[in-house]
Amino acid sequence: MSETQQKSGVPIVIRNVSKVFGEELDKPFRALKPIDVTIPAGQFISVVGASGCGKSTLMLMIAGLLRHSSGEISVDGKAVTKPITDVGIAFQDHLLLDFRTAFENVMLHADIRGLDREQLAQRARDLFKQLRLEHAMDKYPRQLSGGMRQRVSLIRTLVHEPSVILMDEPFGALDALTRLQVRTDLENLWLRKRPTVVFITHSVEEAVGLSDRILVMSPSPGEVIDDIQVDLPRPRPIVLGDAAEFAAYVDRIHRQFERMGVLHGISLPQPDAA
Repeated sequence: MSETQQKSGVPIVIRNVSKVFGEELDKPFRALKPIDVTIPAGQFISVVGASGCGKSTLMLMIAGLLRHSSGEISVDGKAVTKPITDVGIAFQDHLLLDFRTAFENVMLHADIRGLDREQLAQRARDLFKQLRLEHAMDKYPRQLSGGMRQRVSLIRTLVHEPSVILMDEPFGALDALTRLQVRTDLENLWLRKRPTVVFITHSVEEAVGLSDRILVMSPSPGEVIDDIQVDLPRPRPIVLGDAAEFAAYVDRIHRQFERMGVLHGISLPQPDAA
């Protein structure tokens, strides 16, 4: 394995983890049933399911930003009891600061974490170049398109080379064509270092296009009802099209959603009997 292919990720272990909101109330809300998942170092895993099934809750608990109600979560062998630091987090909203240029938004890591600014700046410049954004480094967010802002957010997520990346619908606000390009950009960047990625998405096609593995969640209270290994060669083509292998994974997930009642077919009225 070459240097650029070495896995820099770490394992994540989720054991009997559940989440109940308002446990002290008369009618607490059970968001997640007990979940058991082991994510090997360097794996790209997607979580799909209906809105409200607990996907984002699970991600926040892995990050240590939300306390789990039962069980244990460990990252790199260490129990998660507080927010973890060796992590990059990306949300649907790019969360760029309007008063800082694209480059200075990325360099927030140096300011907040006390990292070597010169070393981080070189990594940032390399990432801007890889994503064809050199011309945007000195522009402010308001001067950039939605896709460009999301790529800057992606650079900010990756620039400090975290072992774990957590992404919650990061492409949700993008148009279809831009999503395809940014999805490809993310895969190319991930392949260089292979951090461990947990990617939350509503797009089944996006999950299959990116992932080594896909967890399918049931409606609330969420639980994992299918754990799918995606055996497709990398890098994946930007347009997956109607390839039989790709379509088979998409169909399997859609059928799971049908069985759970998340997707419903069209019922046509029957003609009156003669």
